[in-house]
Amino acid sequence: MRCFLAVVTLLIASPCWSYDRTFIEGANNNLGEALQFLREYDNEASSMCTRVTEAQWLYATNITEQNRKRMVDALSLQAKLDRVSWQKVIQFSWSSLPDPMARRQLQMLALKGRAALPQEKQNELAKMVAEMKEIFNRARVCPFATSASSQCDLSLEPELTRIMAHSRSYEEQLHAWKTWRDATGPKLRSRFSRYVELANEAARLNGFRDAGEQERAAYGVDDFQSQISEVWSSLAPLYRQLHAYVRSRLRKHYAIPHRLGPTAPIPAQLLGNMWGQNWKNILDLVLPYPGKRRADVTSEMLRQGFTPLRMIQISEEFFTSLGLKPMPVDFWHKSLLERPTDRHVACKASAWDFCNRRDYRIKQCTEVAMDDLQTTHHEMTHIEYYLHYADLPYVFRDGANPAFHEAVADAVSLSVTTPKHMHRIGLLNNITDDYETDINFLLEMALDKVAYLPFAFIVDQWRWQVFSEGTRNMNTAWWELRSYHQGLLPPVARSEDDFDPGSKYHIISDQPYIRYFISLVLQFQIHQALCTAAGHVGTLHTCDIYRSREAGRVLSDIMSVGASRPWTEVLRVATKGSASGLDARPMLEYFKPLSLWLRVQNRDERMIGWVTTDQDTALYEQWSRGSASKSISHLLSWAAPIITIASSYTIIR
Repeated sequence: MRCFLAVVTLLIASPCWSYDRTFIEGANNNLGEALQFLREYDNEASSMCTRVTEAQWLYATNITEQNRKRMVDALSLQAKLDRVSWQKVIQFSWSSLPDPMARRQLQMLALKGRAALPQEKQNELAKMVAEMKEIFNRARVCPFATSASSQCDLSLEPELTRIMAHSRSYEEQLHAWKTWRDATGPKLRSRFSRYVELANEAARLNGFRDAGEQERAAYGVDDFQSQISEVWSSLAPLYRQLHAYVRSRLRKHYAIPHRLGPTAPIPAQLLGNMWGQNWKNILDLVLPYPGKRRADVTSEMLRQGFTPLRMIQISEEFFTSLGLKPMPVDFWHKSLLERPTDRHVACKASAWDFCNRRDYRIKQCTEVAMDDLQTTHHEMTHIEYYLHYADLPYVFRDGANPAFHEAVADAVSLSVTTPKHMHRIGLLNNITDDYETDINFLLEMALDKVAYLPFAFIVDQWRWQVFSEGTRNMNTAWWELRSYHQGLLPPVARSEDDFDPGSKYHIISDQPYIRYFISLVLQFQIHQALCTAAGHVGTLHTCDIYRSREAGRVLSDIMSVGASRPWTEVLRVATKGSASGLDARPMLEYFKPLSLWLRVQNRDERMIGWVTTDQDTALYEQWSRGSASKSISHLLSWAAPIITIASSYTIIR
């Protein structure tokens, strides 16, 4: 059965994924043998995970060719173990076993991964992904202002990212945007097409229709696509209000009417980020009340003589104040908290579980700054999660679904971000609790959270369409979705040779992306549940759960079960039965004061939304209208929630 979302105002819930168990289930229904296999697998997989993680840590904290080779060798051994284990799993008739925990573990092992592929094709798939990563990481472009001595050595991080964040020149931003895509997409397109073929073959060998269906199965929800589409439909009006306000401010700054009209989509390079996925870097252009102090406590941290170690200790104290676990001894001895001066490291902050129930670390090139203080809390939440499910079998040592780990960490960050929390830990003397400061805070949060919603939604909508319909017209389909949901357009003409999705690392590195959308929604649901447990009174965006043992118990309940129970049950427990699936209402409640303010600010705007004209679509449509436009119509009906026309000012193509 094909799963389509009907283009009607009420989305009909129907199964959107299924699999044929005959591909992945045998005849052995001996419970004793199944339990023995799971005990052996737990020991072997845990040991292998420790070995692989140690190799990955060594490479990330000392980037050399020798360490890279050790990491690749360890990953190769892990892939072999996964394949052998999968071949054993599918000999069991696991769906008929009477033990629910054994049944769940075997099902999880049978359904995930690409072990079903023949060995040579597994190797080819791994090689294809590795080549795409290498092309991406090695891409370099020329500077905007070139001279005879100029070198074309600008990389995405940090040079191009810094230009996109801080340049206020339309032409310089356009140059960075275009040259990055020129340096990546064309080289990646053919490899990505082969990757799609191999991923689909692996999924079909696992009993799925295609790789997109296999990815969706990880959430174990029959109406998964209906849920996420309905949630986005509920949040889209808030996004359109933010879009209209930001477009108005950008029009005033750039004063280029023919490039940025009052009813037009926004050129994609103007939003402070290479993909227009996060708009917080243009806060200076859109902040409504610049005279009001924002709660950036970096200067106070420096005045008080903060160090990276003290920032980690403050983060730990946040969790112990909730009654949660202190960091183990190995954490303090083995974590990397500052950038070394004697070697090259990957500085992106991350939390590490070495799978041996004692070794947990953070890797972070910590600077004494407010952003990094919030990051330490985020990463330490992951460590807390690891600690709480450490005694579970290896298969269950993970979040309740692929988005849960990040959602819990971001829910904690929603408390830590508040001016109230900064005041309580001695970094903010006075809380300026006036309306204008409040709106400034919420707008800054919206540029981070609300602006990200449509991008997080469409990446896998596009990828699933490619998996199900093929690789023809991939670039056009990408821009159809971006213009339809984000209200963004490419600033220059694009063709099918460009492959703009390849400019995003997650796409070419085989990383599912819908978890970021789900995490965005879940974090506000979890935040509301924690605030309710803490007895918070007032608006949701002012809640800080610091020192609440009741909120700590809810967090502990969420984290302790790991992936041993369906995420819908975990959410039901956390919310005391008020929710068992995705719910947009907590996020809307959080931003309600801003939503009301935006409606007032936008009352004179010609349009809340955007109109995509034929001239706009000519930038990326490379076919004659006819059968191809029918394909895109199918794409939007399959992937998009219906956006109803709420007023004469809300018009979206």
